[in-house]
Amino acid sequence: MAATAVLLTILVLAGTSSSEAATSPTGEKTTHLKLYWHDVVSGPSPTVVQVAHAASTNASKTGFGGVVVIDDPLTEGPALNSSRLLGRAQGTYISAGKDDVSLFMSMNFVFTAGRYNGSTVAIMGRNAVFSAVREMAVVGGTGVFRWARGYAQARTHTLDLKTGDATVEYNVFIKH
Repeated sequence: MAATAVLLTILVLAGTSSSEAATSPTGEKTTHLKLYWHDVVSGPSPTVVQVAHAASTNASKTGFGGVVVIDDPLTEGPALNSSRLLGRAQGTYISAGKDDVSLFMSMNFVFTAGRYNGSTVAIMGRNAVFSAVREMAVVGGTGVFRWARGYAQARTHTLDLKTGDATVEYNVFIKH
């Protein structure tokens, strides 16, 4: 029985470089996913759409009150056009910081390829955009990630201040 658990753990760890998993003695798994989130504001096919704002949003230095809907690509590497597409980040973010650029994020990482195809991870929390590392909560999941809990760390990989386009590295640690 123990040999089977060790073999299963080895097989899970032998997967792609974008994820690692381990199984506890109670059968609960811990999975680490590293992927890249691409917020495309510019160009002919943006993945970000502002759907609401307050009367004072445009005058705010932080965009306070703006509500945005996203359907951002999630890739294995930082290059949007040449990295393997793993899925989409679908949800909303709201400019919630009056004095600093911080977003309230509520999104699902929807996996459409690879071993997690058909599964989702729900992420929610504060994203202080200009902090080196931002931590948000994993609050649930579906499929392979049913009963998920954990945390996600976001690090800006690239940010074009002129266009608003951003690539963010996410390291997601999930117990499920």
